[in-house]
Amino acid sequence: MSREIKNARIRRTMLGWEDHGIFTCMIDLDYDGGGQGFGGYGLDRHNGERSAKSERLGTAYGLQFVMEICRVVGVEKWEDLPGKYVRADAAHEKVYRIGHITADKWFDPAELFAKMGGDE
Repeated sequence: MSREIKNARIRRTMLGWEDHGIFTCMIDLDYDGGGQGFGGYGLDRHNGERSAKSERLGTAYGLQFVMEICRVVGVEKWEDLPGKYVRADAAHEKVYRIGHITADKWFDPAELFAKMGGDE
């Protein structure tokens, strides 16, 4: 599928643990009727122990991921994201990056991963 840039309104967000215990986030984008999610990336990592008490630990990548979303959208708090407008660089199967609605500011998780690594 080909990618295109679409305007979207953030309907709602989730920041927390998904059903497998991985800390993640999801941004629900509304394309004026249709919709798509941006996120689902692991923002933490396994601590390496193999026991029932093993834990997942936060990462610098995960914190930077959240900070970049807030920076690009132009909000000071995660809670302020719903209702804001963004641009989405997306194909049918995936939103690759999100951008500020008018400024040339983008957040691309793949670029952040290449820069920082996902489990640092």
